[in-house]
Amino acid sequence: MRMRARLNHLLQRVRFRMEQMSLQLRLFSAYLLILFIPGIIVSVYMFNQLADNDLQDEEIKLRGALNIETINVQNNVETMERAAQLSISDKDVLYYLQRTGEANTSELIDLKDNAISNIIRLQFNNPNLAHIRIYTDNQNVTELWPVILKENRIWKEKWYEQVNQLNGKELWAFERIDKEPLQSTESTGVESVPKIALLREIEYPAGKHVGIMEIDMLLENFFPNVYNSQDPGQSRMVVLDNEGRLFYEKNAFPQQFSVGKLQSQLAERLPAGGLMPELDAKGAEAFSFQFTLDGRDYLAAYEYVEKIDAYLVNLSPLEAIFKDVKHTRNQIIAAFIILFAAVSVATYFLNGIILKKLHQLTESMKRVRQGDFHIDLTIRGGGEVGELAHHFRKMVKKINELIADAVMKQAATQEAELRTLKNQIDSHFLYNTLENIKMMAEIEDQRDISDALTSLGGLMRYSLRWTSDYVSLREEINHIHNYIAIMNIRYEERMALTTDIDAVWFSHEVLKMSLQPIIENAIKHGSQFPREVTRQLVIDITLVELDDKLEIVITDNGIGMHAERLEKLNWKLRGMDGMSAIPSNDAAEAGKSGGKQPVGPIVTAAGSLAAGVAMGDTGGIGLLNVQQRISLHYGKGYGLRVESAEGAFTRVTMTIPLSQRNS
Repeated sequence: MRMRARLNHLLQRVRFRMEQMSLQLRLFSAYLLILFIPGIIVSVYMFNQLADNDLQDEEIKLRGALNIETINVQNNVETMERAAQLSISDKDVLYYLQRTGEANTSELIDLKDNAISNIIRLQFNNPNLAHIRIYTDNQNVTELWPVILKENRIWKEKWYEQVNQLNGKELWAFERIDKEPLQSTESTGVESVPKIALLREIEYPAGKHVGIMEIDMLLENFFPNVYNSQDPGQSRMVVLDNEGRLFYEKNAFPQQFSVGKLQSQLAERLPAGGLMPELDAKGAEAFSFQFTLDGRDYLAAYEYVEKIDAYLVNLSPLEAIFKDVKHTRNQIIAAFIILFAAVSVATYFLNGIILKKLHQLTESMKRVRQGDFHIDLTIRGGGEVGELAHHFRKMVKKINELIADAVMKQAATQEAELRTLKNQIDSHFLYNTLENIKMMAEIEDQRDISDALTSLGGLMRYSLRWTSDYVSLREEINHIHNYIAIMNIRYEERMALTTDIDAVWFSHEVLKMSLQPIIENAIKHGSQFPREVTRQLVIDITLVELDDKLEIVITDNGIGMHAERLEKLNWKLRGMDGMSAIPSNDAAEAGKSGGKQPVGPIVTAAGSLAAGVAMGDTGGIGLLNVQQRISLHYGKGYGLRVESAEGAFTRVTMTIPLSQRNS
């Protein structure tokens, strides 16, 4: 009797809860109880069995591909080791590396025609090899490009000290950039072309250091199956080195894929240093695991390559693995839908009456989807449908506002692009001409002229090649260094640039040409010291993180500006926040002063920066355009702020969001 009373009480509570639900939820609950719960109980067991079988088959396939790639890696390792051994087996090379006096011209020619040519021929006979280089610290040795180079070219490499401590043993190093040691600038190297290097100290005789051997192979050749091009939805191989860095083919994953999260997952799950893997539920060694990334499930099988101290990991999305399971599931769902449709017929007429307003709302949504945003939705009152109609009207109103705003911004952007096209020149002609002049200067041993042309070429490439409105902070800072180098030629080394920026921010995206014009105006206006004053103009760039914003602060020790002019400038900047175009009266003032109008997505600055702008000087493009671009790309709340003290300094603070656009 007590059990029966409890059951009746439970049924009453369920009935009460059902009465409190909306009609939509009650219908769904009834269908769930009648149809779906029994089907789900049967389906779950069946799906689990099918999934386990498919997972085992997929793991076997992934491991088979890993075994093939491991064989490829072993072959490439042997190729590189053989090339290293053959390169230093020539006695002439070893004797040359330990010379006690400088070689004459005939000896150098003989060495290059014989021993060096043999090494170069060895590289050509093994097309997968990228470089064969021998570095030496012997001052009596002359560099013989591209094989024999000075050891001081690699002193800054992170592996240099480690190689010297191995006493002739091999060191395998992964590098993301194939650097060119003959270049001296920081921007050398081919990005997105990673390589692996076999490094070994050369001792001759044993115990005496005479140099370092480097054999390079691009990763696309070293790991052929990792860097092949195939559908991103299929299984993909990646490489995780001993530093936890991930290497993969650039189109291996979809654009929205979180590679950083994948790297963290693999670094946590893979055994450190090639240790034995964990045991699975059956006590066998588990060389695979499952994980979730960005809401998607993956199966990962891995193989540790001891020689290079790295993991080969083969990833497969579970969507592909469970394709057959999904097919079976879809068939069952189709059967459920048929049953669901049969039950729905019984409630069709009732739904037609009760859900009439919901149908009206649906028709309105269809009209909006077809592009008609001028609708008059008459549904009022409370309940779920009334509340939904209220929010739908609000949404349509907001869409209309966003469309109007987008049209205004697009018009401003197109106008800027047209102005840019009017001022384009044949950049390739200029690049080739500068390169020819640079070569003439190098032939004449005019290093200052050559360096200046290098800086000018970099500056022009950066300014004229406009493939995106966004660049990394590193690119913008490098461009400023080139600009300062050129200005110091003009002003006889009277400019100095200092930066205090943590390296972690160099990859952060900023608007292109958003900092250089500020430096330009600082030089133009801040360096106008009185004749009796002889001091160097120092420009300092720092970066500060504030909650969800970044502040880039540019400060100079120039002539500054007085308070009235500063207040007027900041007032104009605040007035430009969020505006889509520069006020026409400013453009008129620019025309009266003889200045040019802004061209393309370029920003100019203030230095004492702001002195020229506040006075109506338009020799540059102006802080108003800077503010306009920042407001256009980032929205309100971001932009420029100017501080200054006459005769002391000028400081411009650029505020941008911490989280940039998704690329």
